[in-house]
Amino acid sequence: MERFVLFPGRHHLLTRFQADYLRGLAGAGGQTVVWAVTSANHQNTKRNPVGYDRRQAAIERFSVQEGLRSLVVPVFDTAHTDRFAGVTLKSVESVLGRTLTPRDTVVACSTPEVAAMYAELGFTIAGVEAEHDPVPDRPWDVLLRLAAGDPAWRDLAHPASLDLYDRYRLGEQVAQVVNDPVVGEEGGLTTTRDYRTYAEAFEASAERKWDLVRRHVRPGRIVDVGCGAGAVLALADREPSLRESDLIGVEVARHLFEECVHRKAQGWFTNPNVYFYCRNVLGGAVFAPRSVDTTLTFALTHEIWSYGQRMTSLRRFAQAIYDHTVPGGVWINSDVCGPDNRDLRVRLDLQGAAGGAPADLAGLSRDAIAALVEGLPTRARLDRFAADFHFPLPFDARPDGAVDIALGDAMEFLTHKDYPDNWLSEAHEQFCGLEFADWKALLTDVGFEVDGASHSWRNDWIVEHRLAPVAHLSSQDGTPLPWPDTHVLLVARRPLNT
Repeated sequence: MERFVLFPGRHHLLTRFQADYLRGLAGAGGQTVVWAVTSANHQNTKRNPVGYDRRQAAIERFSVQEGLRSLVVPVFDTAHTDRFAGVTLKSVESVLGRTLTPRDTVVACSTPEVAAMYAELGFTIAGVEAEHDPVPDRPWDVLLRLAAGDPAWRDLAHPASLDLYDRYRLGEQVAQVVNDPVVGEEGGLTTTRDYRTYAEAFEASAERKWDLVRRHVRPGRIVDVGCGAGAVLALADREPSLRESDLIGVEVARHLFEECVHRKAQGWFTNPNVYFYCRNVLGGAVFAPRSVDTTLTFALTHEIWSYGQRMTSLRRFAQAIYDHTVPGGVWINSDVCGPDNRDLRVRLDLQGAAGGAPADLAGLSRDAIAALVEGLPTRARLDRFAADFHFPLPFDARPDGAVDIALGDAMEFLTHKDYPDNWLSEAHEQFCGLEFADWKALLTDVGFEVDGASHSWRNDWIVEHRLAPVAHLSSQDGTPLPWPDTHVLLVARRPLNT
């Protein structure tokens, strides 16, 4: 009877200890090691920095070097479940066409919670690192040493992993992803964002965005940073003048990147030179210096400002764009922006009454939070927003029911208030951090020339449908004020003589 060692794990990095252990456990008896590689559909996240293809390659090389007979099985990520062991066994069965049972299989697992699930199914457990005292570094411990810059990781990692990490520069990638201050454990910006509705909103506005920028696009290598699900690139793909261009999408959110790859596989794009990268540009250079003709960014820079270190992160991003732009190339940025003179004190009259002390939202579902916010009149929604917003939003209530507030803070609330479905996620983001003059100063300082087509503008649809019906803006003495600009279009060119 053929016998097996089932070795479940993420296997981002293999260790010398694992080699010694598996040789003793499986090598002498000629058992086949079944590597169940969990989260095989994840990469470029803090929890899963290395793609499955690289993990599989290291395992195969490890097995040859150690004289082990191995089978490698991908196991897709699942929500937390106490049936994880059963899910893994069924994944193995679907790939290998055979069922592993307690009669023919030992499970090698050092994580007590996971090992207990297999033990409950009757499997004998080999504890790997957990059998030893003191417990040696587990693979994840070694990977964290790498990310922290500790050279000792090279003494602990197996030569198969060292070879792969060196050839593909995976060490740099792992360090960037693990140490990224912006991206979360699962590869998104926040755990509260509903990427389905986010992608739908982006799709709905894609044609408007493309119409806004298309005449400024320089053919050649065109990169859309923060490309969402690829809707704008799909429109660029239809342009006859761009048939010979490379169209490249860069998306940090894993959910959206996977949709881009899926759409390419489904034939959304006719240009064969369409590529997608799951990367965070803030983590380091994605493209070689002077290699990109056009960079597009839509509704992205306010996120870099908000989730990063404000101007420090935004300047670093602008510098990265400048560095990878060819002389004469262009960066086209469309985003929200703050009003001119955003510190001006104004009077803001809002529909409804104040809401009192806002309730604690901890523990509420997204749907429950959305229902709560939707049920608030606009004035009470201001109190709710001020409590949840991740930036200061000071204002003073006036005896007549209006509020005394800075113009930028007033527009911050008014442009956020209609996102109940993603309320806590949007509360992380500051829309009015920079006004148009700030943008021009930043771009010039980095080295760009600001094209005359650049301008701030007001979205009158938002004014007509979301602001004017429930809010009135005036000076302190009650003189009505026009609604300020809400968005910016920036066309920044790298000078030819650079």
